[in-house]
Amino acid sequence: MGSVLECLPQGSRAAIVRLRSLGDCVLTTPALNILRRSRPDLRISIVVEDRFRALFEDNPDVDAILPPSLAALRHWRPRLCLNLHGGSRSAWISALSGAEHRAGFGHFRHRYVYNLHIPRAQEILGEERTVHTAEHLASAMFWLGAKVGEIPRAKLVARDVKPGHAAVIHPVAATPEKTWRADGFLAVAERVKELGMEPVFIGAEADDLAPFAAFRTIAGAPLAQVKTLLAGASFFIGNDSGPAHMAAAFGLPVVVIFGNSNPAIWGPWRTASEVVAAPGGIGNVETRQVLNALERLRVHA
Repeated sequence: MGSVLECLPQGSRAAIVRLRSLGDCVLTTPALNILRRSRPDLRISIVVEDRFRALFEDNPDVDAILPPSLAALRHWRPRLCLNLHGGSRSAWISALSGAEHRAGFGHFRHRYVYNLHIPRAQEILGEERTVHTAEHLASAMFWLGAKVGEIPRAKLVARDVKPGHAAVIHPVAATPEKTWRADGFLAVAERVKELGMEPVFIGAEADDLAPFAAFRTIAGAPLAQVKTLLAGASFFIGNDSGPAHMAAAFGLPVVVIFGNSNPAIWGPWRTASEVVAAPGGIGNVETRQVLNALERLRVHA
């Protein structure tokens, strides 16, 4: 018997369940590209919350963007439903999707809803090491039958891009343990100006960008607008968070400041990059460390 992908009839529909999380959504796109290249005839949908929909808009590897509702998924009539999210809601949706093939990683909760249990990425890749999130997600496609090979850069598509000399700075994060201090980012912005780039601070609507008011700030912009900004930028500096993965997807040189996350799992994927960290956490990262990283990467800008 062949692989799952070999067994799918020509023109079958596949649904990839992702639901949420900015960085995870971005890092799902290499897996989608692998699936598209392996079976270009398939109709591929991504099941994702509306607030992250823009991440997949205009992506040629995606034929449909579905809301995370059972009605929408059943109307799509997938032959393959692959859950890359792993939570209870995604498991319930996958279980009732009507798909003949329901795949999820073996470590997911509610294993009983899947009739295909994907093993550890290390087993699929044949390498016993810490794997990056992009590798972990792509390994599911290899296990389903795609040819094992290089995992591409994440893919985002932006509209109305105007190339410029902006250095996008993301000085906020979900938790204090992942947020570097404001005076450090201000020093970085001053150095960015000296290098001939325009510092542009970005954040969500609820983020306080007041400490950076001396520079251009953009708070609460739709993701489509953030994509356009990053696609036309020259550089990115920020905390370990979703926008850093977006910047890497556009091939920007990126400096990412890490706190308690593992850069081997969450570091910038396939772009010129510098990861800055310090023993004891993000509060111990010195301004000079970040400025030195900026200097090392400026040749790529």
